[in-house]
Amino acid sequence: QVQLVEAGGGLVQAGGSLRLSCVASGTTLFSSDVMGWYRQAPGKQREMVATTMISGGTTNYANSVQGRFTISRDNAKNTVYLQMNSLKPEDTAVYYCRALLRARIYWGQGTQVTVSS
Repeated sequence: QVQLVEAGGGLVQAGGSLRLSCVASGTTLFSSDVMGWYRQAPGKQREMVATTMISGGTTNYANSVQGRFTISRDNAKNTVYLQMNSLKPEDTAVYYCRALLRARIYWGQGTQVTVSS
């Protein structure tokens, strides 16, 4: 059974940094698989933040985080990271790890990120 477990959320002041991690268990990651981060703020729809192919060939970012957030992966550890710098209050949300593994989608339980002004 595939499980995604996120960690690293918390409370930070505006301008600060956080690093999220997501460990995938119960599966082997293939080069065609895609892992990413999504977020959902109160009263808003869930939105894509950043995605990366396990092969490393394609990485995508939302315009709102481009240049501030960096997604990376450690394939040996089945782990994807999201380094978040220059955080803004509008980055406050629950952040979810998402895995697209051979056409099946899996979600983590989410981790809260709160940025105070």
